[in-house]
Amino acid sequence: MSQPQSPTLRRAAEQAAAPFPALLAEAERIAASASLGTHGRRRSGHGETFWEYRRHRTEDGAQAVDWRRSARSQQLFVRETEWEAANAVYLWRDGSPGMALASRSQPLKKDRAAVCLMALASLLTRGGERISALGETGRTRTGRTGLEITARALAEGPGAVQSVEKADIVRHARIVLASDFLDPPETWAARLARLNASNASGILLRIIDPAEDDFPFSGRTRFAEPSGKGAPLLLGRAEDARESYRRLWAEHGAAIAAIARKAGWTLVTHRTDRPAGTAVLALYEALAPGAMERV
Repeated sequence: MSQPQSPTLRRAAEQAAAPFPALLAEAERIAASASLGTHGRRRSGHGETFWEYRRHRTEDGAQAVDWRRSARSQQLFVRETEWEAANAVYLWRDGSPGMALASRSQPLKKDRAAVCLMALASLLTRGGERISALGETGRTRTGRTGLEITARALAEGPGAVQSVEKADIVRHARIVLASDFLDPPETWAARLARLNASNASGILLRIIDPAEDDFPFSGRTRFAEPSGKGAPLLLGRAEDARESYRRLWAEHGAAIAAIARKAGWTLVTHRTDRPAGTAVLALYEALAPGAMERV
C-alpha cells in the first residue's frame, strides 16, 4: 500500500507547477497573435517514404518496433518515415542558475524563454509538425497532446545542458535552443558541432535581461554569481566599470553570432523588456521551409 503523500512535498509540487497555466496562457495568446498573417504549413498525411532505421527508445513503446529489421540483430529498431524526420522540431530552454535573473518589473529570463518556445510549439503543432522538449520528453509528437507534454517540460523541466550535449535526435531535425549563451563561446561551438554531425539545423534564441545589456548600476554595488559559487564582487563605483563591461559584453555577443553563422544556424536576440511576439514570429519564420538554407 502506498504511503500518504507528505503535505510539505505536495505543497512544494503545487508551488513548482503554479506558473505553468499562466505561462501556457501567455504563450497561447502570443501564438494566436503571431499566427495572423502567416500561412499554415500542414502537410497532407504523415508520409510513407522510408527515411532510416534508428535504435528503439523506451518512450517509443512496443508498437513502434520494426520487428523484421530487429530480428536481424540484437537491438530493437524503429522505422522512421521521411515526413517524421523532416518535420521534427526539438526545443530546449536553458535551466541554468543565470536564467533565473530578472530586472525589476521584467520576467525571469527562463520564463520568457519558456513562453517564446511554448508559443512557437503551439504554432508548429497547428501546422501539423512534430515537437519535443530536447532531452526531456523523448520522441517528437504532434497535436494537442504533443503541445501539452512539450509545454510542461519547457515551463517546469530542468533544462539541463546535458540535453544539448548528449542529444538523441533524428537526423535532419530542426532545433531551437533558448539560453543566455553565457558559457564560453568555444563551449557552444563544440555543442553546435555535435548537433551538426546529425545534419541538424537550428536557431539560437539569445535571451537578454536589460540590465545585462545596459549595465545601469552606479555607486557601491555588490555582484554575486547566480549559482552562489565563488566570492561576490564589490564595486565602490560601479559606473567606473560600465565602459569596460559593455565592451566585453559586445565582444561576447559578437562571438556567439560568429559561432552561429559558422555553424549555419540562425541567431535571434531578444530582450525581456520587449514584446515576446516579435521573437516568436522571428523563430517561426526562420523555421519555414527553405529558410534554414537561406541563412
